[in-house]
Amino acid sequence: MNWPTHGSNPHYLYKAAGIRQPEQIYDFSANINPLGPPKSLWKNWGDFFQEIVYYPDPKATSLRKKLAEREGLHKDQVFIGNGGAEIISLIGKWLTGKRVMIIEPSFSEYEQACRVNECSISYFFIDHNGKIDVPHLSEELTDQDALFLCNPNNPTGIYFEKQVIEQILTTCSEKKCYLIVDEAFYDFVDAYQPLVPLLNQFPNLILIRSMTKMYAIPGVRLGYMMADAEIVQALQNQQSHWSVNGIALKAGERCLDEKHYVEQTRLFVRKERERLFRTFRKHRFDFLPSAVNFYLLRDSSMEDQSIFFHFLLKEGIVPRHTYNFPGIEGKWLRFAIRSEKENDILLEVMEKWRAIHQSSL
Repeated sequence: MNWPTHGSNPHYLYKAAGIRQPEQIYDFSANINPLGPPKSLWKNWGDFFQEIVYYPDPKATSLRKKLAEREGLHKDQVFIGNGGAEIISLIGKWLTGKRVMIIEPSFSEYEQACRVNECSISYFFIDHNGKIDVPHLSEELTDQDALFLCNPNNPTGIYFEKQVIEQILTTCSEKKCYLIVDEAFYDFVDAYQPLVPLLNQFPNLILIRSMTKMYAIPGVRLGYMMADAEIVQALQNQQSHWSVNGIALKAGERCLDEKHYVEQTRLFVRKERERLFRTFRKHRFDFLPSAVNFYLLRDSSMEDQSIFFHFLLKEGIVPRHTYNFPGIEGKWLRFAIRSEKENDILLEVMEKWRAIHQSSL
């Protein structure tokens, strides 16, 4: 079946599933901050609107400087993109014809961006405990030009600590392999350990970050990359002029000042995640120990979750399918952490499912 390759836009999912979409649905398929955009964006939207009569700065100088100052980098080490998706696409083009390994399961766009640019793709799979066997990975990295790692991992929500990343990075450096770490959800992690200080030590390290997830602005499209200045320049040479619009640039600068909002988000997500997990455990659902604002869940009584998946869709609950995640195809469903009210509705539907299928346990 031709399933949608992303979360959000639920009407495509209902069409693919052959299910009539209920009047009321709750979309748990997109991992966006449940608190919504920062209030300062609403308050200053009139000022942002004025930007539409001007061409945006194609070099995004002001936002790059602000990010560089915050991260302790030179602005030439910072690249601004039209969301993480454009950055991944440009990296794929930069790697044209190279040998690329992806630590799976992971975000499908790495493979898409590399395949369209005729890269040779191979996989390395996280083990059943959500760990990376670094010695085994080291053996597999021979002759690879680049390695993609999503951390925190999408779709599992598992966070790999800095020590593990450093081990992988050292191995990649020895084998002259780029390590591309997608940190799209790093700011949801309570005990995040910064990798930015490693950039000046390891010129083969590339960090990708999204601003659409934490700040709930997916419609604006904004992301950035931090890397060696030569890599940044290579991507800038490929990027279309005015790729990032003026409103996105202004909104990005405003978002960087929202430290309290980020802390408030982490607290809310942690409390809701713990509350949800307690109930899932009570009703004997399996889930992985996520550190972020989404998680994998399944009914352990069935290998393929398609029956459970269709039940949820009919009840108006829209999870993210996993059919296009290598290594877990259809064995789990991914859910975002939404508002308290939406999470309550999800739990009610889960209890309804469990009541119907209690005898199967």
